[in-house]
Amino acid sequence: MDFTLSDEQRQLQQLARDFARKEIMPIAAEYDQKEELPWQVVQKAFEVGLLNPSIPEHAGGLGLGMFDECLIGEELAYGCMGIYTVLMASELGIAPILIGGTEEQQQRFLTPLTEKAGLAAFALSEPNNGSDAAAMGTTAVLDGDEWVINGTKMWISNGGLAEITVVFATTDKGGGHRATVALVVPKDAPGFTWNKIKHKMGQRASLTSELVFENVRVPRDNQLGGLGDGFKIAMKTLDKTRIPVAAGSVGIARRALDESVKYAKEREAFGKPISSFQAIQFKLAEMAIGIETGRLMYQKAAWLVDQGQPHGFESAIAKAYCSEMAFDAANEGIQVHGGYGYVGEYPVEKLLRDVKLNQIYEGTNEIQRVVISRTLLK
Repeated sequence: MDFTLSDEQRQLQQLARDFARKEIMPIAAEYDQKEELPWQVVQKAFEVGLLNPSIPEHAGGLGLGMFDECLIGEELAYGCMGIYTVLMASELGIAPILIGGTEEQQQRFLTPLTEKAGLAAFALSEPNNGSDAAAMGTTAVLDGDEWVINGTKMWISNGGLAEITVVFATTDKGGGHRATVALVVPKDAPGFTWNKIKHKMGQRASLTSELVFENVRVPRDNQLGGLGDGFKIAMKTLDKTRIPVAAGSVGIARRALDESVKYAKEREAFGKPISSFQAIQFKLAEMAIGIETGRLMYQKAAWLVDQGQPHGFESAIAKAYCSEMAFDAANEGIQVHGGYGYVGEYPVEKLLRDVKLNQIYEGTNEIQRVVISRTLLK
């Protein structure tokens, strides 16, 4: 085993770290309060090569692997998990096209995202259906050479703002997994509307939307894979994209630790800094233990992806462990800050609100445990 990053990886990591500190951290609290997506950050991320880096070279992109993508993700999430989710969710929207699309489809749908700042989205969840993905109610009916889509999707990151959205629908509501299809829908498709979901607990700088499809027509050649491949494409996508969630969680935990160390050195009680008390020291130590072990787990899962090896078991462990570890780190960060941690004057309360979603999206942690246990019991 060699844990040394290449020169290129160190440069990429430093680029993302500098970007987070210069472009994200100064505005994170403002856009959290405004509940707005900071488009200028998306534009700047595009300009420096941090937006949609997984687009393959044959489609005009950088073709970065999962390991490199996660190096970026940990640094960006350190600045703000909500803003990182905007960029990460675009990679989520791109992944099904890489998994199920032909080279021609990849060029047609993804090359425009290399020419100007633009986002992708992934639409699987519905108002009455989250983890039970095969029970979706959104339908797709073939009419000649066009698919006609009707239904509603819910909790969609970048929803409505994305240039392209990969929509999962069923061709037969009683058909289960085998009746699903994955379709690429452009932003300007007639009958496609969206509504912003407001008053979220955290990650308010990311756009989360309800998507409505009323007789939306897309060409048959916007279909990824074959008939019935939609569910398989969605699951393969989530097996991969859970890993950047784990990486982002480690970034949040690092931020919680750094803020706590800084505060503990400055805050005095009983005539000395609270960092001198073992109760505080142990909290910091637990954060560090979680960060170091979590990073190793997400990097192992990312390495497996890049080697073309099975990775669903490892990605589920990484996502569940890292998101729960980061929640605990943020929670303890608030405890270290005492009353000040409970208000917005310090960033730790935002870290807790933001990281809670990491335990829910891209498969709840309960679903991760289903994936893990099924692998064990095969």
